[in-house]
Amino acid sequence: MTTPLTPTARTSEAGLTGLPSRPRSIVETGLSQALIADMTLRTIYLTGELTGQALVDELLLPYEGVLEQVVAYLRRELLIEVKGASGVGEKAYRFQLTLKGSERAREATERSQYVGPAPVPLEAYTAMVARQQARPRYVDEAQLRQALGHLVLSTSLLQQIGPALNSGRSIFLYGPAGNGKTSIAEAAAGLSRDPVLIPHALIVGGQIIRLFDPIHHEPLPIDERNVAGYDRRWVLSRRPVVVAGGELNSAALDLVYDPAARLYEAPLQLKANTGVFLIDDFGRQQVRPQDLLNRWIVPLEKRLDYLTLHTGKQLEVPFEVLIVFSTNIAPRDLVDEAFLRRIRYKIEVRNPTPQEFREILRRVCVQAGITYDDAGLRYLLTEEYARRKLELRAVHPRDLVEQLIDIARFRGLAPSFSRELIAAACQSYFVDLAPHPS
Repeated sequence: MTTPLTPTARTSEAGLTGLPSRPRSIVETGLSQALIADMTLRTIYLTGELTGQALVDELLLPYEGVLEQVVAYLRRELLIEVKGASGVGEKAYRFQLTLKGSERAREATERSQYVGPAPVPLEAYTAMVARQQARPRYVDEAQLRQALGHLVLSTSLLQQIGPALNSGRSIFLYGPAGNGKTSIAEAAAGLSRDPVLIPHALIVGGQIIRLFDPIHHEPLPIDERNVAGYDRRWVLSRRPVVVAGGELNSAALDLVYDPAARLYEAPLQLKANTGVFLIDDFGRQQVRPQDLLNRWIVPLEKRLDYLTLHTGKQLEVPFEVLIVFSTNIAPRDLVDEAFLRRIRYKIEVRNPTPQEFREILRRVCVQAGITYDDAGLRYLLTEEYARRKLELRAVHPRDLVEQLIDIARFRGLAPSFSRELIAAACQSYFVDLAPHPS
């Protein structure tokens, strides 16, 4: 493979910097001509016939200087032929495989079935991550309050969250369920407004790894009329927030190899690079908590992760991820003190105070278009909560108001924070754990 170049950030005609420049030759792609030729053959093989412009749109490589060289080689080798034109210029030519080309395409498909945007060399990706993480992204109290303004949180909790985020290391959020630990982690992740560049796919040692994932990555628009010559293999995206819950297992933290397609899917922490990886419901995964924590010891200390190909070869990849563990299990019941020391910040998210609960409820009512009433809150706390011996939870106001609205609509009533509707909502929402009299 050709030695890859470090991604550059030449200033575009519009004056925008930071986007990697469009490769002007095969050498500048960091890929070999043979690889691009195989991808071209597979792409035409699956579609039957493609124009030069369609190849550009599929592989996201420029025609001038790159695909034109590959197409010329394939034509010389009698692997493709021109079947007509859909306009003026070589990019309008319609290309089709010859019999020899179809046989070569089948051979290329046996090596890998990957079709799509051309990959980026791992070395170029590593350099890009380092460049993007070199920019300080510290948060101050005003920014944190603004980002978490939709949540009702105590000042003492905010004073703990801010320094933890600035550490860029690891955070352990613990406390009773239903108090917004996941919401805090997701909202805090949104503090980094500066976008990042994520490649569609990586290549290392001839192996292709799919990286860009629309489930976890949110693309941002680029006005190509105002940005001249950027490398379209990279996607401008918001900083990723990857959430994994009880379904997380050890296999999801390493490269997932598809033996039929002969390509890899990037693990979750690689998809979370330059962003946040939230492990929700920590302690309820299919793997022991100690094993999960052991998995992060080296990456957290060295900012590097090690992944294994199915051949046994290990890859060194960047690990620029803020890991957030969220659990409603007491820390001492999960791991011992030695393990907890490896997690820098341990933050307890407690039940809301009565004043905080009132503010949450008031906001929920306003959002739902219901007039808030202190008398309704007094009934809820002194009657329903007291009788059931319930603790306050931040999630209760939202859930109760939603059920109250459902009940009101069924009864043909205007939704209101009345004693009657509150009682009905509590009856269907809360579970009475006390034994029934026989």
